[in-house]
Amino acid sequence: MANHVNLTFHGAAKTVTGSCMEIESEGTRILVDCGLFQGSRTLETLNYGAFTFAPDTIDAVVLTHAHIDHCGLLPKLVAQGFEGPIFCTDQTADLLQYMLADAGRIQEFEAQHRNRRRDRAGEATITPLYTEHDGLTAWRQTRPVPLEEWFEPATGFRARLWNAGHILGATSAEVDAGGVRLLCSGDLGPQYKAFHADPEGPSGLDFVICESTYGSRTRVRLSIDQRRDLLEEEINKAISRGGNLVIPAFALERTQELLLDIAYLADANRIPNVPVFVDSPLANRATSVFARHAGELEDLGGKDIFHHPSIHYVDDASASMRINSMSGVIIIAASGMCEAGRIRHHLAHNLHRRDSTILFVGFQAQGSLGRVILEGARQVKISGTDVNVRAHIRRLDSYSAHADQAELLDWIKERKPISGSLFLTHGEPGAISALTELASEDDPSLSIVTPNIGESYQLQCGTPAKLIGTARTDAAQLIGRDWQNDYADFAVSLKRQLAEIPDPVNRQKAVADMRKVLERYGM
Repeated sequence: MANHVNLTFHGAAKTVTGSCMEIESEGTRILVDCGLFQGSRTLETLNYGAFTFAPDTIDAVVLTHAHIDHCGLLPKLVAQGFEGPIFCTDQTADLLQYMLADAGRIQEFEAQHRNRRRDRAGEATITPLYTEHDGLTAWRQTRPVPLEEWFEPATGFRARLWNAGHILGATSAEVDAGGVRLLCSGDLGPQYKAFHADPEGPSGLDFVICESTYGSRTRVRLSIDQRRDLLEEEINKAISRGGNLVIPAFALERTQELLLDIAYLADANRIPNVPVFVDSPLANRATSVFARHAGELEDLGGKDIFHHPSIHYVDDASASMRINSMSGVIIIAASGMCEAGRIRHHLAHNLHRRDSTILFVGFQAQGSLGRVILEGARQVKISGTDVNVRAHIRRLDSYSAHADQAELLDWIKERKPISGSLFLTHGEPGAISALTELASEDDPSLSIVTPNIGESYQLQCGTPAKLIGTARTDAAQLIGRDWQNDYADFAVSLKRQLAEIPDPVNRQKAVADMRKVLERYGM
């Protein structure tokens, strides 16, 4: 039988988080990424379930970059028996020291917080997914490798990393095994990306696995100067209202890009001289890594922008709380999708204020709190409390760290010829469908596969991928909004809707009818 390898998708298939691909050749197995699922509570339950492979049978991990949806389950993998090396760039290894430890602290805090909630009284105690110690243990297994140089992650495998232009240290991973040559895009950056050169990579591959985050969206191409013009306008309008400008931002890369532009605008006297609070210990540590690698970054213009006098780094929790008594300041806090971290208490203190502004500058996954706010919710639930949404909700797409539809198509063209199949992953179904259609129009003969979570494929040189393992039976239910998103929407508006029923007798009847419906479904 001709040489082949098997490829299994354990995440980021028709969803944008949980990146994890298993590549097997002659009994040797490596993972490309091992990321956390983020979004709806249903999707996040996958983080707590057993791996669908035995961690101690994995020989190595090749990690594309340090975003949590690509690296966030490494501590769990290590805690459950993986003892092999984690290959990545030196910048990614530096970031992981902070990213994985912080992720462990968040898991511990979230477990403690949920266990204290009154609405969980009497329920089983929640244990953290993993701990800070697990995160640091995983970081110690990193093995930095330089770009574009071949290395051997495991017996029978060769690999090399290519600049992906996405975030500090981000790469695409080329893997050669069993006579098959494949390229995993990781996350790809756009043109005019601050700090980094445009993505690079080889051509003439057997199989390409390409992300599709913005597969259905084409952005207006903006230079860094044009992007700063838009940010200037948003900051000036927000501060003129008298309230705070709250920016949910990913601790890694997005925060540093914002600091670059805010420092530039402040030095040019284009925005008011107001305090800028970076209220994220993780973002602050990540910024220290950027400062350490400043000589490798573009667009700094010789300035030490990370120590600008307007910028205040907040680590202490009590100092974070004091920000809530202020007005007319800029608050940058994580997490970028508003699912955890200090951004949630800043939202709780600012969403109800008509003079405050919430500015989204990053992708919001389906089911996340950020997506719910962005889609126009009038009320949201934060840590069990209903919060009215009266603040100005704004969005800037010009800070995306992902290539858009046209840029993804260009990247795919540059990888050709592709003799086997193109896999489109790491995108919501609509984005993948749109990108599939355009890629097919461009090359009707190209085999394009859109895998589901759990599917396995046999890869053989020169032939299309062959499905050999079916998807999880619950794959379709895992993606998109879930019942808990719908419940949150329903719960926050229920009291208002009942109050709008003029007859109190009918209000009581409505409550009784709802109880009967729930009882009927429970039978």
